[in-house]
Amino acid sequence: MSIVMTGGGTGGHLVIIKAVKEQLKGEQLIYIGSTAGQDRQWFGEDDDFASTYFLETRGVVNQGLTGKIKSLMMLFRATREAMRLLDKHHAKVVFSVGGFSAAATSFAARLKGIPLVIHEQNAALGSLNKMLKSSAAAFVSSYLEESPIHAYPIKSIFFEQAHIRSRVKKIIFLGGSQGAQAINELALSLAPKLKEKGIGIIHQAGEKNIDKVRKNYSALGVEAEVFGFTTHLADLMNEADFAVARAGASTLWELSAAGLPALFIPYPYAAGDHQYYNAKFLTDKGLAWLMREDEIDEMQILSLLDQSMQRASQGLIDMVERDGSRQIAALLKSNR
Repeated sequence: MSIVMTGGGTGGHLVIIKAVKEQLKGEQLIYIGSTAGQDRQWFGEDDDFASTYFLETRGVVNQGLTGKIKSLMMLFRATREAMRLLDKHHAKVVFSVGGFSAAATSFAARLKGIPLVIHEQNAALGSLNKMLKSSAAAFVSSYLEESPIHAYPIKSIFFEQAHIRSRVKKIIFLGGSQGAQAINELALSLAPKLKEKGIGIIHQAGEKNIDKVRKNYSALGVEAEVFGFTTHLADLMNEADFAVARAGASTLWELSAAGLPALFIPYPYAAGDHQYYNAKFLTDKGLAWLMREDEIDEMQILSLLDQSMQRASQGLIDMVERDGSRQIAALLKSNR
């Protein structure tokens, strides 16, 4: 009897699988994903899973008519294979984090009458999760009041290092490991004024942009800690008093757990504009600030940095619950 985990395609989905499976030691875990996306990179050699499978699937949305038909045919074949795998491993519950990688196994679970537990990372529901929400045994979302669990799966270090910020002495710009051009340009444009204010700079510029951004800071006569990918993001957040960041779900909840107030500049082409709605969830509570890329106002940002961050910082710490991964793992066990 096994717990089957599915879904992904991107790191934002797969990090949830990683966090939850670490709370399920001793259980027989099976992973079923897709040959497309990052599934195999994350879990192809992962010994926590008794077996891993990667089915031939791909996304359906944002494709022409011919592409949609081909994707649906692949999904039909993959769903049949997923049904066979669920039988083979005597699956008792399926945990889906959404994304095109999850479709075949999620549909197979419903066809087999196996309880389906869904985790939605974003404030705007993904297409698959929206479709399956009403038939799921449990639907987990940190944004929905009716969710059985509100705690987001976050590494404990972000909570452990959380502290109240007041005056902004150091700012961290977070564009993700690939970087974000709008955030890179904003950081460099603000750099001389930040130096005048005595505000230090930490800048995640993206792996491919590190050398160029460092040279630009040097030309401006500004010192900055520039990096791309890091496994020590919690430590860097801990040094900062304010963040300028994209609004992917993991980044948003890690900043919140750390008590680090932020100005969010959502990626404008995210599916369903979900980054905007993620950030809006916090701004509606008065705990963050939000600007579209085409609405960036540097004078407004500089004025914001003169404010005390204490109320927002305390509010974030008070809002975020711990132990999201553990709670989801317990929910999966209870649905077996």
